[in-house]
Amino acid sequence: MNRSIRRDLYLDRLIRRRHNGRIKIVTGVRRSGKTYLLFKLFVSWLKENGVDESHIIKINLEDRRNKSLRDPDTLLEHIDSMIHGDMMHYVIIDEIQHVPEFEDVLNSYLNRDNVDLYVTGSNARFLSRDVITTFRGRGDEVRIYPLSFSEYHSAANRTKEEDWAEYMLYGGLPQTVFMESAEEKVTFLKAVFEDTYLKDIKERYAINREEEFEILIDIISSTVGSLTNPQKLANTFDSLRHSDLSAVTIKKYLEHMCDSFLVEKASRYDVRGRKYIDTPYKYYFADPGLRNARLNFRQPDNSHVMENIIYNELRMRGFNVDVGVVPVVIRQEGRQMRRQYEIDFVCNIGSARYYIQSAYRMENEEKVAQEETSLRNVDDSFKKIVIVGEHTPVLRNEDGITTISIYDFLLNPNSLEL
Repeated sequence: MNRSIRRDLYLDRLIRRRHNGRIKIVTGVRRSGKTYLLFKLFVSWLKENGVDESHIIKINLEDRRNKSLRDPDTLLEHIDSMIHGDMMHYVIIDEIQHVPEFEDVLNSYLNRDNVDLYVTGSNARFLSRDVITTFRGRGDEVRIYPLSFSEYHSAANRTKEEDWAEYMLYGGLPQTVFMESAEEKVTFLKAVFEDTYLKDIKERYAINREEEFEILIDIISSTVGSLTNPQKLANTFDSLRHSDLSAVTIKKYLEHMCDSFLVEKASRYDVRGRKYIDTPYKYYFADPGLRNARLNFRQPDNSHVMENIIYNELRMRGFNVDVGVVPVVIRQEGRQMRRQYEIDFVCNIGSARYYIQSAYRMENEEKVAQEETSLRNVDDSFKKIVIVGEHTPVLRNEDGITTISIYDFLLNPNSLEL
């Protein structure tokens, strides 16, 4: 079995950004492969393209041996000591958020013609508005996700069906691909959720109501892809847990989860009114295996997990993704009534837009009509797609709605154009 994992999508994004005078910032959830991308794949590409190893400065701030370099002045002196001559030097720093005032260190090299900067980080806080202001538009983010299904399948190299079943259950953290047994994968995912993600968030944000915070994570895990908001969650805590956890605190906890890249929030968008709706939102996990591990693999929920995977795939491809709402006025029993139909995803990139429904199974005409109703009520010419969780030929009906299988969607980078 080939023990390497190709991350061509992200490697190409890094290559295109070389020498652009900006700080290349690779972000993403912990264990998603940021270090592998930069230190293994990108460094190998640089060497293969003629860059001398002495001009590649690699600093891993997660390594205890480099603890002294977490001091900004020490880090600055160390980098300076390794730059010699006018040839380009590639400075690659892993987990830069460990360095206080790191933005000052990085900005110190922005006017150097012989330095090209690449850094990684595992939380969005260091990309806050204040930090971006400090960079003055000189930061260039490359967001990395755990393995897509295409990346997972190319590495695991079993049948599509076998890999899809594994991927839905255990997700795409790169470390799981070559694990042989279910027991090994389950143990790893549960441990990494508890010892890495939870611990990291609790320590970074000084969570003082740990029990309620963990219950909130359980709720978000159980209801992945369902509409919710802080007030609704506060009401749940009050009625079922007799807890006074406020909507304000819940909102803050949800932001912490997003800032750590563990989950993402999708806003609702009124397709006809062309405006955003304040609440509720949907939350999706960066990796389905982490979501399943949090629930002890007791709640597979294939329909919502597939929806989560489609959301992540769209985000990997660079789309902005919202939850669509289509308000419709209908006549029923002689009266006019307003209804809202939901579109799972409204995806935008540049001037392109796609409307996408996720349907794990469409076993009868009633289910087909249910999935297509919202799409038929969109009155523009952008492409409308239903993705089903089983093998099916690519079909386009008289309403202009295309149906494709989850395999075609995930394994073909141009699948939205089928």
